[in-house]
Amino acid sequence: MKAAILTVGTEILFGQITNTNTVYLSQQLNLLGIDVMYHYTVGDNPDRLSDMLQYAYHDCDLIITTGGLGPTQDDLTKETAAKVFGDELVLHQPSMEHLERFFARTKGRMTENNRKQAYMPSRATVFENAYGTAPAFALEKDGKILICLPGPPREMKGIFEDHVRPYLEARSDSVIHYRTLRLFGIGESALETRLLELIDGQTDPTLATYAKEGECSLRIASKRSTLEEAQAAVDEMIGKVRALVGEYIYSEENEDLYQVVGRKLIDRGLTLACAESCTGGLFAKTMTDIPGISEVFDRGIVTYSNRAKMEELGVREETLQKFGAVSRETAEEMAEGLQKVSCCDICVSVTGVAGPGGGTPEKPVGLAHVCAVFGDRKICAETALRNSRRAWNRQYSTLLMLDCINRLLDGRE
Repeated sequence: MKAAILTVGTEILFGQITNTNTVYLSQQLNLLGIDVMYHYTVGDNPDRLSDMLQYAYHDCDLIITTGGLGPTQDDLTKETAAKVFGDELVLHQPSMEHLERFFARTKGRMTENNRKQAYMPSRATVFENAYGTAPAFALEKDGKILICLPGPPREMKGIFEDHVRPYLEARSDSVIHYRTLRLFGIGESALETRLLELIDGQTDPTLATYAKEGECSLRIASKRSTLEEAQAAVDEMIGKVRALVGEYIYSEENEDLYQVVGRKLIDRGLTLACAESCTGGLFAKTMTDIPGISEVFDRGIVTYSNRAKMEELGVREETLQKFGAVSRETAEEMAEGLQKVSCCDICVSVTGVAGPGGGTPEKPVGLAHVCAVFGDRKICAETALRNSRRAWNRQYSTLLMLDCINRLLDGRE
C-alpha cells in the first residue's frame, strides 16, 4: 500500500509551528508495512487542497491529512475531502452528542460554528475524538482510502492509536519491523564501508545509516507477512552487524548514550562524579536529565580556570605550565584528583578548546581531552574531530565522556 501524508495549515507554511505530525505518521505507517511515498503541505485554501488531494488520489492507495477540521471558516479539509471523494456532509448524531457532552463537562458555550464539526461525509467511518472536539474519519472510493485527522498533535496521535491503527491493520497484508542501533566512534562513511558486504545487494532486511551530532544510527528493517517473521529476520541481521562493528555499538534499542550509561550505573549501584572545563556543566546537566540518577550521581564540578583546577582537584601547577590546561596530563590529574576528593566509583574529566576562538595550531578549536577512572582502571581519549562550532564541540566532548565511562563499565578499555 502506497501512502501520502498531507498536512493542512497556512501556519505551517509560514514557519509559525513545527510539523511534527508528518514524522509521527511516517513512523507509524512504516511499522504497519505501508510505504510512505509523499509528504505534502498546503495552506488553508480549498482549491489548492482539492488539487493536492486529487493528485495524491491518482498515485496512492492511502491519503492521510492532518489539520483543517476545526470550527472556524478556514477549516475546510472535511468539506473539500467530501467533494473530491464524491460525497456530501450530513449530521452525524453521535458526534453532535459528543460535542454537547464536551461543552457540558467543560462548562463552555457551544457556538453555532462548533456544530459544524458534527457534520461528516455520509459514507464515512467516523472516529471519535476523546482528546478534543473535532472527530476524525475515513472515506473510501474505488479502493482508495482517505483518512482525515485533526491537527493538534495530542489529538492526532490519540485518534491514530485508538482508531486508525486498528482500521489500517485490518487492511494490511504485511508488517514492517525495525530496530535502530546507535554507534559512537565511527563516522557514517566508515560505517557504510565496514558494512558493505551486507548493504550490497540487500533486499530484506534493509540497512540504512544516518549521521547524527557526533554519532551514527543504523536502521535495520524487514517487511514480512507476520511480525514474528520480520523480528527473526531483523535479529539475524543484527548478529551479522555486531560481528563487523560491534565495538562501536552502544545500544541496539535506539537509546541515547547518556540513558545507557545512567541505566548501567543505577543497575550496578556505582557512584559517579565529573569535573568539567570546556563543557561548563553540560555533562552534569545531561546526566541529571535521567529520572532516578540521584541514586548514583554524586557531584559535578566546573573547574574552568587553572586556579580552580589546582584548588578543587589538586592539578599540579607544573603540569599546567609544561603541558597546558588542554592536555591528556591535565585531564588525568583532574580525574584522579576528583577521585580523591569525592571517593566515587567512577570519575570523569574533560578539558578542551570549545571555540570559536582560543585555538592554536598545536591545540586547535575542537580539541578536547577526556579521562575516566574506575578504581585502578583508566581510559583517556582525545577528540579527533576539529569543529569551529562551540555548541557542537561541547556536545561531542560530552559524548566522549559518556563513551569512556561506558567502555569502563563494559570492560572495553
